[in-house]
Amino acid sequence: MCKTNYTRLSAFLASFFMLFLLPSLQAQTKDTIFFKAVSYNVENLFDTEDDSLKNDNEFLPTAIRHWDYHKYRKKLDNLAKVIIAVGDDEIPALVALCEVENDTVMRDLTKYSALREADYRYLMTDSKDERGIDVALLYQRHLFKPIASQSFSIEPTDKQLSPTRDVLHASGLLINGDTLDVIVCHFPSRSRGTKLTEPYRKRAAKRVKATADSILSIRQHGQVLIMGDLNDYPQSPSIADVLKAKTLNDKATIYPKELYHLLADKCKEQGFGSYKYQGRWQLLDHIIVSGTLLQPDSPLFTSHHWTDVYKQTFLLSEDERYGGYQPFRTYYGMKYLGGYSDHLPIYTTFRLIYEM
Repeated sequence: MCKTNYTRLSAFLASFFMLFLLPSLQAQTKDTIFFKAVSYNVENLFDTEDDSLKNDNEFLPTAIRHWDYHKYRKKLDNLAKVIIAVGDDEIPALVALCEVENDTVMRDLTKYSALREADYRYLMTDSKDERGIDVALLYQRHLFKPIASQSFSIEPTDKQLSPTRDVLHASGLLINGDTLDVIVCHFPSRSRGTKLTEPYRKRAAKRVKATADSILSIRQHGQVLIMGDLNDYPQSPSIADVLKAKTLNDKATIYPKELYHLLADKCKEQGFGSYKYQGRWQLLDHIIVSGTLLQPDSPLFTSHHWTDVYKQTFLLSEDERYGGYQPFRTYYGMKYLGGYSDHLPIYTTFRLIYEM
């Protein structure tokens, strides 16, 4: 074959293969990452300074708990250890925290604990809660870039009840350009009795539901993630009836604009929960998502199979009264134990597809 014909044939073959390879080369411009979202009630993360506007007197060096700088720094290091451990090989992209006192503790957690290398940023509320505790959201800015945030108060349903924690709503851009709306909650306590406090939690749930519905109706592809300590169970009226968070399992039909509870089905298992009360494990901490996040072909996707309570040995201590194990907490009553929290963290993993 002459050189000219060989050159023409080579050019033809190159064009032929490029015609078929081009789509696959274009497909290779997409990449996939996985990241975790965590929800954690950290059991009274207070600093050691007196806030004259809040009832934080228990957590002072001279108070009954003898809460001093050494215990405070140990608490920060403990919580940092947990957050890093939950992430496994990667630092969690989003961490919802309940029971944090103020901006000082969030600054110290992110700047002066083992989390300082993670370069977390945070958003938080400033509630009317009498003890001064709030909710916060830690985020990795290269994965979640806030474009708007707000907090809203929940008015008590009875004069006997105290103001509760505000709800935090943060909208952020993901690296694929989509928006994710994260709602962090710590619903009113059950301490005054279920009958008196249930309407209060239902009111909080109604406000969160209205926010989620608004997002899903306004945004073309709304994506909602609700996390926090709701002080109720998946089958409680505030969650099942007001939030309408459906139990998710392999047989569930997914509707994009409905809400689904990622852990409700696992609650049927004996001994499953994030909190132990009188010998019984319960689920007070929740991760609820919109159906748009449960579609396998969606750029951002999660599954109930990827969601669980983080129940590692170092987070547990022997339950001498009821048997088995319980969360290794910071205090048991007024007795200092030096543990992590009276709750265990919960988490879910997201898969995100984006163009490089």
